[in-house]
Amino acid sequence: MTSKELAELAVTALEDLKGQSIVSINVSRLTQITDYMVIATGTSSTHIKALSDEVTKRVKESGGKVSGVEGRLQAEWVLVDLGGVVVHIMLAPVRALYNLEDLWNFEPENGNSGTGNKARQ
Repeated sequence: MTSKELAELAVTALEDLKGQSIVSINVSRLTQITDYMVIATGTSSTHIKALSDEVTKRVKESGGKVSGVEGRLQAEWVLVDLGGVVVHIMLAPVRALYNLEDLWNFEPENGNSGTGNKARQ
């Protein structure tokens, strides 16, 4: 499964459980850490746990590997590491504070639009 397909799978899982303001950003030209960042908002800690569980379940059912899940205990910000895709699921105040979209969605110095792939807001 390609990173793009994995990101699409994560977005679909988040949409199916009513994740909010879902954004997928191609960061492959900006970092070697991952190819896509998927960011979503959950309405409560319980909702965030359910969203992260659904992403994990869908990836495993599709034959993919989940490298790790961080932050599930407090569930204000849960990170699901899928290798080529990193999924961030946050409460609205946490998302506003860290503003990952602006951190990862900018044009490189050479002027080429490197990411900009905001999908499904």
